[in-house]
Amino acid sequence: MLRTTEPPRCDELTLTELVLPEQANHYGTLFGPNALALLGKAAFLVATRYARQAIVMAAANRIEFLQPVPVGAVLKLSARIARTGRSSLTARVVGYLDSEQGPAADAVLRGDFEMVAVDARGRPTPLQTPPNRRLP
Repeated sequence: MLRTTEPPRCDELTLTELVLPEQANHYGTLFGPNALALLGKAAFLVATRYARQAIVMAAANRIEFLQPVPVGAVLKLSARIARTGRSSLTARVVGYLDSEQGPAADAVLRGDFEMVAVDARGRPTPLQTPPNRRLP
């Protein structure tokens, strides 16, 4: 049994997705808007995990489709909090093909996502991040 004395980091997250035929374009590779949705999903999950309050996406920046992602590929999305502000944060997401190459595999997708904490009316509200959740 694996035991650790440190709690898992709340500012990082890995999401694994299988690329299905319905997500493909006519070339048999991941369709751009579907890739963007997967990147956005990882950004939302890491932002919500970090802030533990309602979060919405305000912007997607520097989205890069670096290599084609074929149907049947296992895509690993590595998301981390890159910046925090008063009511917003930046989630950086990089996608890799899960293969025998391990963590040194080349990135195939990447993007930065501006996420904003919102109140019950959907208005920006300060991040209420406890001190132990701050970035190192």
